[in-house]
Amino acid sequence: MKQNDHIKIFGISGLGADQRIFDYLHLDHEIITLDWIEPKSKETIASYAQRLIDHYQIDKETNIVILGVSFGGMIASEMHSLLDAKKTFVISSATQTKELPWLFSIAGKLNLIRWIPKKLLKPNVRIAAYLFGTKRKKLLKAIIDDTEVNFLKWGIYAITTWKKPESNSEIITIHGTKDKVVPAKGQKTHLIKNGKHFMIVDMADDVSRIINEELQKTF
Repeated sequence: MKQNDHIKIFGISGLGADQRIFDYLHLDHEIITLDWIEPKSKETIASYAQRLIDHYQIDKETNIVILGVSFGGMIASEMHSLLDAKKTFVISSATQTKELPWLFSIAGKLNLIRWIPKKLLKPNVRIAAYLFGTKRKKLLKAIIDDTEVNFLKWGIYAITTWKKPESNSEIITIHGTKDKVVPAKGQKTHLIKNGKHFMIVDMADDVSRIINEELQKTF
């Protein structure tokens, strides 16, 4: 790669998270975190991924690297099919529908999200900390408090109705062996022992090392 060929890593956070989760990574290249845009009613993840690309004009960049975490990983996997990305990383997530817990599919078929009051969508921080497997309750509470409820409701709808029958073998998947939210299922490129759903923060050194090593193979 030429010295003046700048590498940009586009980071997409999880549904109940924001760009703060990327602050703990130590990457060799610039990371640009994407803010959420307003979703359309009953919009699919694939459609939303395309609008994110258009909004940030990602397709006009060179040396594109996509990095998605949890819900952002699902968006990243859709982006990979829409972009000429040099590398796509999916962390603590799924790259195809069958990798999600079966309860997600049942919830989608029954359209359970329409019956849940908005005030109940945000989880109690203790429950969230247990599910995410983290002791960083202060950070988690701040993220949950700042999450926009309408976006959260759409996101839950989008996940439970996601239709992606196949993955792409080029996607680099990084997963924890003790993830309670999206248990490790299917082909994973890197499994981090004892990693949980919040390992992007709690095991940032391990995640950073894997990303940097993978990028060295490409650039």
